[in-house]
Amino acid sequence: MLTFAKNHKIPLLWTLFSVAFYVTFAYDLSRSDGLRLISLYAALFFIFYKLVGLMQWNFKFLLGIAIVFRIVLLFATPNLSQDFYRFIWDGRMIWEGFNPYLYTPESFAITKNFPVAQAQELFNGMGALSGSHFTNYPPVKQFIFFMAALLSGKSVMGSVIVFRVFIIAADLCTIYIGKNLLKRLNIPVQNIMWYALNPFIIIELTGNLHFEGIMIFFLLLSLYLLLLNKWKTAAVVFALSVSVKLVPLLFLPLLVTYFIPLQKKNATVAESAVATPSRRRQLIMLIGFYAIVGMVTMLLFLPFVSAEFIHNYTATVGLWFSAFEFNASLYYLARSIGYRITGYNEIGIIGKFIPLVTLTVLLILTFFRNNTHLKELIINMLFAVSMYYFVSTTVHPWYLATLLILSVFTTFKFPLVWSFMVVFSYLAYSNAATTENLWMVGLEYAVVYSVFIWEILKRKTGNNALSAEP
Repeated sequence: MLTFAKNHKIPLLWTLFSVAFYVTFAYDLSRSDGLRLISLYAALFFIFYKLVGLMQWNFKFLLGIAIVFRIVLLFATPNLSQDFYRFIWDGRMIWEGFNPYLYTPESFAITKNFPVAQAQELFNGMGALSGSHFTNYPPVKQFIFFMAALLSGKSVMGSVIVFRVFIIAADLCTIYIGKNLLKRLNIPVQNIMWYALNPFIIIELTGNLHFEGIMIFFLLLSLYLLLLNKWKTAAVVFALSVSVKLVPLLFLPLLVTYFIPLQKKNATVAESAVATPSRRRQLIMLIGFYAIVGMVTMLLFLPFVSAEFIHNYTATVGLWFSAFEFNASLYYLARSIGYRITGYNEIGIIGKFIPLVTLTVLLILTFFRNNTHLKELIINMLFAVSMYYFVSTTVHPWYLATLLILSVFTTFKFPLVWSFMVVFSYLAYSNAATTENLWMVGLEYAVVYSVFIWEILKRKTGNNALSAEP
């Protein structure tokens, strides 16, 4: 140990600086202090890049400090997002025997007839926007919310710690599965550290309690099981991923030409032990996968299902296309054109085209690109979710976690760049009106699109997009 410390003074010094910065970020920072927030984040990102570069040969060291950085945040109250108050509310609603999908917190606040402990504190914490809408969190998340209510009693911090333990555990499982998947795909295993040590992941998931980390674990495990040809189990796990966040539904069309390739499937090293099935068998696998995903997802929702639930849930999900706006790119350009033509915000009209554009992109990626092997499938999954966020009306920072984990299995680095640039979106909270600085939004996307286009052009010139140099 002493010899290691003597020979690696610089990495250890960077690690100590990171710990100090994470402590400051988590326990002594307000999101309204935009300059300090960006400065701390930039420092953490710089050190993260240096650490991965210096110590990529020592996986255990990087894994160790990834765990340490997460534990540092264990007792911090999330300071960049108030969503956790709604998580606690939903869990306590279930504990009290209420269906959380059938009631808005505001409906109880109006009558002052609160059904859960510390209700006023939770309602004030979640904010008017969340409190006035029905919950949109899928059932696996609701189960974790319930577990927090069960294990923490009436303690808000106790619930925060329970959430954090689930998220940290999921991240550790993601690192383990990701390492094994990288190894089987003949990609350097240290690539997983671009996810594991990224301050974006540590702050947004562990720090601010966003459950993308749990969704990502199930998604990655499903892909790993697909590689092992355990498609039935993979379907069950994929359904669990969907039941944390709905985002993986985007990837279902791509599986059509993974199970039934448009061209002959020549086995890769990772897949060479699996015989290529007949067309009839491929069709059975595809239909079976879809059927299992559908049935398991419906079973998970079943305890909450009613006619009122279906109405409330679909209406709430629809708000992401027709009412909410934050950190968008192409949508903001379309909105600007709409203002010039009509003088009004045309989100209701523009939002209707987002599913159509997304579906068109998915069909192109499904039938006009190669999904034969898992490497190609992952690249197209990355393109699919990227294009979805490029045209979305709302892109909260934590949404980018899915892009980042998929990019680990490719050489595309625009998600890594985006995971840094997205911090500028928090400047919206530097003013009381929470008004976005569109110059900062423009800067964010100018950098991201520049890197994205450059990487696409670079790939077309003949560079191998599947090599995995960090």
